[in-house]
Amino acid sequence: MREDEVRERAFSMPLTSPAFAPGPYRFVNREYLIITYRTDPARLRALVPEPLKIDERQPLVKYEFIRMPDSTGFGDYTESGQVIPVSFGGRKGSYTHCMFLDDEPPIAAGRELWGFPKKLASPSLRTEIDTLVGTLDYGPVRVATGTMGYKHRPADHAAVLASLQEANYLLKIIPHVDGTPRICELVEYYLESVALKGAWTGPAALDFTSHALAPVAELPVLEVVSAVHLVADLTLGLGTVVHDYLETPRRKILKENTHDYAYAK
Repeated sequence: MREDEVRERAFSMPLTSPAFAPGPYRFVNREYLIITYRTDPARLRALVPEPLKIDERQPLVKYEFIRMPDSTGFGDYTESGQVIPVSFGGRKGSYTHCMFLDDEPPIAAGRELWGFPKKLASPSLRTEIDTLVGTLDYGPVRVATGTMGYKHRPADHAAVLASLQEANYLLKIIPHVDGTPRICELVEYYLESVALKGAWTGPAALDFTSHALAPVAELPVLEVVSAVHLVADLTLGLGTVVHDYLETPRRKILKENTHDYAYAK
């Protein structure tokens, strides 16, 4: 295979059989259970990377269970994890702290393209009689359980739609072949062409179990603030790099090398 052919075909690994299909990625009937809770501000502060900022007055976390029955290129899968309300440059948004899902292509695409912090696990979202139930199992261990009364009352449609259209932030990390970081960037992306089909709220509860490799309990539930159940069609937009964590160290090294070269001359 010629070098130019490699460059033309280089989209994902493996080269001749990529782990995921090219986008755009459209999701139909994407179903969410989002439980917002208050947590320990010190722990939240320790986990959210600068230059993102948390609201010190309202140290909140959104725990999400998401069913995706019809996803372009990815098929039918479920994911679950923690998303933290933040601000960046005065804009409100959400930082994805961790995600666990049961489908390899979106794990590979999420990590390689955007930098989603995705790991393999077994989440679920289903209706049990009068209750919407979300669970996350990591191996044989039940790590998270969320419940909400099924469609008790309509949620504020405009507010829910506005929240879906806010900025989203990810920390993309790709190592060099020697194990040092080659890419360490803050990525911003948006959900696009959002069609909100329904949104409801009701009483909710959320419980975590400590786990070494799925540490959602590191952000403990102090109080459940609200919950929303929604169904929407949307497109997952590609991202933009808004901060490079390696830029300053790179400039420092370049400056030092230039100085050493000039001194040697």
